Amino acid sequence: MAYVDLNPIRAKMEVTPETSKHTSIQNRIQALIKGEQPKNLMRFVGNHRQDMPKGIAYSLIDYCELVDCTGRCIREDKAGYIEHHHSPILDRLGLGY
Repeated sequence: MAYVDLNPIRAKMEVTPETSKHTSIQNRIQALIKGEQPKNLMRFVGNHRQDMPKGIAYSLIDYCELVDCTGRCIREDKAGYIEHHHSPILDRLGLGY
């Protein structure tokens, strides 16, 4: 999922996940800002161990950080990456601690 969400960045079409058009992470971030859940995407349900609800066993905040961190890795076989001058994604979204 993170691989697909990073495709526009790796192709140098976008510079950050939240600006990457037509990606699930952009849809999720826009919904998060509104306090909503995208209707067409499976929800993140956190790290539950018992009575697991249907969804992705990961938190959306952690997923955003994972995509941001992974996107900053410079790969010789890919053209783009999230440049170091961009602040961490949670800070950019106003969700930093």
